[in-house]
Amino acid sequence: MANSGQGKNYSSFFLAVVCLFITSLIASNIVAVKLIKVFGLVLPAAVIVFPISYIMADVLTEVYGYSAARRVIWLGFACNLMVVLVFWIGKVLPPAPFWQGQDAYDLILGYTPRLLMASFLAYLVGEFFNAYIMSRMKVLTKGKWLWIRTISSTLLGEGMDSLVFITIAFWGVMPSKVLFTAVVTQWLFKTGYEVAATPITYLVVNLLKRQEGLDIFDYDMDFSPFILRK
Repeated sequence: MANSGQGKNYSSFFLAVVCLFITSLIASNIVAVKLIKVFGLVLPAAVIVFPISYIMADVLTEVYGYSAARRVIWLGFACNLMVVLVFWIGKVLPPAPFWQGQDAYDLILGYTPRLLMASFLAYLVGEFFNAYIMSRMKVLTKGKWLWIRTISSTLLGEGMDSLVFITIAFWGVMPSKVLFTAVVTQWLFKTGYEVAATPITYLVVNLLKRQEGLDIFDYDMDFSPFILRK
């Protein structure tokens, strides 16, 4: 088993995890414009898919180490930015005279600068906090108690994500009490999602460790988000 974040030549399993991570991230940003009601709570539809990105991030950090997770987080950011740019180009291109869907397109895919900033910052802050906690706790616990690491990292990561996004996106638009309720509601729902998915996380992690022959421990890791060379 490897003991530092330098594993290379990952199999198709690694690519599958990366694809699930990025797909869930991009899909959540698209469906987030719809509000749904679950258990009496009003939430963005993104809550049904966005937590999957955190589960995949946990898998990446646990199996492949913080360095690999860091690169994938930035890859997800770049892919999401590309999708947003494509949507914007589609918005500004002149519609065909007979096409009647421009207003609907603008409503669903026409992100405002404030929402974009909130989304991008929340993603980076939440994902890097999540990966950092997973990595540090793995070393401290000597690889034991995976469920404690996944839940603890999600509590902080999802909490920071919800706090940053809701605050930047809706500060001055929502009353403070409603703002606080929205942060706590999303935070608890996403964390509950992670708890419910813990058995699946265990299955995936154990499968990947056997297939890849990896179990990375990030000793002496530089946790700066801005180092991509290793």
